[in-house]
Amino acid sequence: MEKLNGAKQVVRVLEDLGVDRIFGYPGAAVTDIYDELFDSKITHVLARHEQGAVHMADGFARCTGKVGVALVTSGPGATNTVTALATAYGDSIPLVLITGQVSTDLIGTDAFQEVDTMGVTRPVVKYSFLCKKPEDIAKNIRKAFYIASTGRKGPVVVDIPKNCQNRGYLFDYEKKSDISIRSYNPTVFGHKGQVKRAAAQLIKAKQPVMLLGGGVVQGDASEIAYKIARRLNFPVVTTLMGISAYPTTDRQYLGMIGMHGLYEANETMHNSDLIFAVGTRFADRATNMVSKYCPNATVIHIDVDPASISKTVSANIPIVGDARTVLTQIDKELDEQGQKEPADLSLWWNQIEEFKKKNCLKYSKKEGMIRPQEVIETINRISNELKLNPIITTDVGQHQMFSAQYFDFETPRHFITSGGLGTMGVGLPAAIGAKFAIPEANVFCITGDGSFQMNMQELAVCRKYKLPIKIFILDNSVLGMVRQFQTVFYKERYSATNLDGNPDFIKLVEAYGFKGIRITDNDKLESTIREVLMAKDEFTLVDIITDTNTKVMPWLRANGSMIDMMLNEE
Repeated sequence: MEKLNGAKQVVRVLEDLGVDRIFGYPGAAVTDIYDELFDSKITHVLARHEQGAVHMADGFARCTGKVGVALVTSGPGATNTVTALATAYGDSIPLVLITGQVSTDLIGTDAFQEVDTMGVTRPVVKYSFLCKKPEDIAKNIRKAFYIASTGRKGPVVVDIPKNCQNRGYLFDYEKKSDISIRSYNPTVFGHKGQVKRAAAQLIKAKQPVMLLGGGVVQGDASEIAYKIARRLNFPVVTTLMGISAYPTTDRQYLGMIGMHGLYEANETMHNSDLIFAVGTRFADRATNMVSKYCPNATVIHIDVDPASISKTVSANIPIVGDARTVLTQIDKELDEQGQKEPADLSLWWNQIEEFKKKNCLKYSKKEGMIRPQEVIETINRISNELKLNPIITTDVGQHQMFSAQYFDFETPRHFITSGGLGTMGVGLPAAIGAKFAIPEANVFCITGDGSFQMNMQELAVCRKYKLPIKIFILDNSVLGMVRQFQTVFYKERYSATNLDGNPDFIKLVEAYGFKGIRITDNDKLESTIREVLMAKDEFTLVDIITDTNTKVMPWLRANGSMIDMMLNEE
């Protein structure tokens, strides 16, 4: 059996777990680990802020399904990660964060750069470990990976005191792959009786809808979801986090539901007699007022997390289990119950076609003024023409909603956004993580001028590693989504939403040695974006000056049902 010190054990167990890249920022409490990383098989990416490092690991995890890994020091290094951990937690992203800690004899003494990392992060992680002795390190990291990547996935913290990493103390390292945690056994298979009930309801439904959430993407269940939807000829809608779980150009796809969901998607939900919900927690942005939610619908709810079922919307047929596994069970049960042709849903589809005639995403172009919708449409159209199939990351705000409404996604894991927490600043570092994960992919970050400034220091990472990411800033010089609220509900009293003092983004990226382009006129929008997208191997930032007053529509009215929508005046 091999003898290794604590720091070496950290690196070795990561190697044994198949980790080849981590993101981080060093400090005094992790210098031993960083010294061991110097000669390891693992590539370390030096972020410029700890929040950025964890967002990079998050982006890496979202587009691959693998566990993302980050490493930071104690104290402020650890506290700087809290927003990024909460972002991963809100969207159930598998991630392991290793933090340094002061020596065990100093814990509780207010030592330099000491903070109760477990206490600070506990509300925003799935689990956390404090390695009180060096013998705990390898087994706790293995457990962290297992917990992060099973059941309802999420971030896990492993806090390692400085003296446990001591290079002068050697102890046994045993390479183990089997992990068993007596108190943690996530349910994988759905209850057979419930699966039978669900299949029977699917067969007899007259006005059904299939609702796919982020759990379908994270659970790699897109293929079987598509098979069942086509088999039953069900209309399909998604939550924001479910976008890319189903091909958005497919004839059965109606779009995103919820606060800024499409008219036909929300109307279909409200008028349905059966909601076949998979991997969604029915968050408030997707339901509006729960007491008015889809009043005539029987709800089949599949989720790996039992706490999510009937938490907000009562499920008539709850099924706890892994999305892909349970859907496979349902597919087989449909065979058992003799379902060969879908029920006659022609009347339902005729009604849905009437909903579509509202054409809720229609907008008018303005002479000499760029509308944000036409930016997304143009990037999407040219990407399709060039067959780029890009991974899109966004920040949070109007640009995020326009991306969700107007962009086509044919491949799962190609839409990376913060849904649960709604984190400004995630877009650029997540794009970096995605590009490291899949180097051959075309990665675009669609952001706003407010969001981009949250973590723009990570441009240094793009420069160091020569990452050919495309950044599109929808630059309206305001905090667009908040201003939209102020326009409608606060009598245009624009308190603290004008971004006076913005930098010149072109000069900013030029300072990093990159090319920047500004577009101010829609006459040049098409040609400029085409030129940028054709230069696949170049990093380019495109600053697009857009209309300040454009609102994201449709928009659900507060405390209403799914059909209480404000629509675009146009």
